Amino acid sequence: MPELPEVETMVRGVRSALERHRLVTLRILDTVYRPLTILPDERTVCERVAGKVIQRVWRLGKRVVLDFSDGSTLTIEPRMTGLMLLEDPPSAEHMRLEFRLVPADLYGSQTKGKGKSTSVWFWDRRGLGTVTWRPPGELEKLLSSHQIGPDALSLDALGWKAALGKTSRPLKVAMLDQKLVAGVGNLYASEILHRAGISPLSAASQLSSDQWERLASAAQQILELAIHYEGSTLSDGTYRNALNKSGGYQNEHLVYAKAGEVCSTCRSGVILRIVQAQRSTFYCEDCQTIAKKRPGKRKNS
Repeated sequence: MPELPEVETMVRGVRSALERHRLVTLRILDTVYRPLTILPDERTVCERVAGKVIQRVWRLGKRVVLDFSDGSTLTIEPRMTGLMLLEDPPSAEHMRLEFRLVPADLYGSQTKGKGKSTSVWFWDRRGLGTVTWRPPGELEKLLSSHQIGPDALSLDALGWKAALGKTSRPLKVAMLDQKLVAGVGNLYASEILHRAGISPLSAASQLSSDQWERLASAAQQILELAIHYEGSTLSDGTYRNALNKSGGYQNEHLVYAKAGEVCSTCRSGVILRIVQAQRSTFYCEDCQTIAKKRPGKRKNS
């Protein structure tokens, strides 16, 4: 479930524990459950990151990225249930990785008691997360290959139109394509479209300039507010912040998982649930209009 706000919250939560620290060891923990996907393979990853200084921790769409001092990177994709934690895991049996760290300027100090090691953990109930080590320059190649779209928080109206305006797919479906726009998932796509007043059934290529403006504004507002509230913890309780605390944005949801309820925006429509690309979509027909292509001007004969 983690989307842009949840992953941004993860990054902010663990940044100070990782940046300017040396990764003494990356330990892959034994589990009877489905193992993580670790690329290129467990042994190579553990060997390549051991002893490296983490210079930067940042978010790439729905991914946490660690930049090492030698130019290599480690990308952690939480997928459905992955969490980056500093303490108190939801359940010990689903712990997957331990990052054992020491402050970089104290690594190898001969003075006892200094440079005490600490740990950051990766927990994943379903084991769908992926961890990928890339040598120097490889992440840049991936970004330049357009396999990952521009970050949703970076886009203005023209950026959204450039990313999605050429596809005739339903707008909600197109928003979930990480090759077009990175970071938005099922939950926030429904919330953004409701705030923008646009039907999820609208063909992306049919949006007017005004609708692109509304989409860009709604995306910025929803995503920034969700980050402020440290993400959404749903009824299954899976998502937690780095300190194993619930997010708060679920209390601000207007349509997500509210099928059958009266729309709190217009007070007249009822929230509907439909399925698009095998994912649930929630919206209000009264509030959210379908974009329709305007007929071109007829030439005088």
